[in-house]
Amino acid sequence: MGKNKVIAVIDGMGGNIGHQIVSQLRRELPAEIEIMVFGTNSAATANMMKARANRGATGENAIRVSIDQADIILAPVASVIPNSYMGELTSGMAEAIASSPGEKILLPLGQFHISFVGVDRQPLPHLMEEALARVRQLLGIEGEVKTDV
Repeated sequence: MGKNKVIAVIDGMGGNIGHQIVSQLRRELPAEIEIMVFGTNSAATANMMKARANRGATGENAIRVSIDQADIILAPVASVIPNSYMGELTSGMAEAIASSPGEKILLPLGQFHISFVGVDRQPLPHLMEEALARVRQLLGIEGEVKTDV
């Protein structure tokens, strides 16, 4: 697999979705995969760190400086929409995430003023399952599941 891969998880407004994503990644991926988390606020970052991320940071500057380290970025689609998360996600954050060379896997979780067409509405666990399958594919570890939790 070469150098250790880095997955960035981005969330805000409490980090509950990010917490679930990090927990699932930790359960199913090899330990050498580094998970770094970015929260739009400190509560979100702390919540994701509790799920055993390797490192985490909060706010626009952290995202601008560090997001390019990620091979894969896993986040709600709102992370590339300026002023989402009730204004917590700045234009600078959205631009840095969208412009990052890492492969983006975005969960189509609606914002109150955005509708998705051509996308089936699915519960979060199904979206996370599909996202994790894509992560495994990108990492070249399809079918393998970590069992030593």
